[in-house]
Amino acid sequence: MNFRGMIKAGATLALAVALAGCTTTGIAKNDVETRWNGQQAGMFFAKFGPPVSDTAAGRSTIYTWRGGHKTRVVPAVYEQVDGKKGKIISKARTEYLRCEVQLTVSPDYIIRSVRTVVDRPGINGGQSYCEEFLGGA
Repeated sequence: MNFRGMIKAGATLALAVALAGCTTTGIAKNDVETRWNGQQAGMFFAKFGPPVSDTAAGRSTIYTWRGGHKTRVVPAVYEQVDGKKGKIISKARTEYLRCEVQLTVSPDYIIRSVRTVVDRPGINGGQSYCEEFLGGA
């Protein structure tokens, strides 16, 4: 092997070693993943409370977290007839909101992915409740 071949092989080996140490977080699909992928799991649990369970998954750990319990009253919606209340379109109701996510955490305690397990629509049909509660935090 000539000198040029050894340099090329050395550079390839160095690149392979460098890439082997990398752990990616994947592409964020929502505000929760955008906010928390790549962050310390301790920051998440300090802000929102401890997980309810954990499961080993190879070298990673999957933590299940539940929280954000909130009661929301949604008023009735009426048809408008000449500026006055008309026929009822939807009744008033009470919604019980909560969020449940599974965090995949690497051995160095970095969040690698966030999977939403339980969620509800956000206010006025906006983003999900989990995105409102966890994403903007």
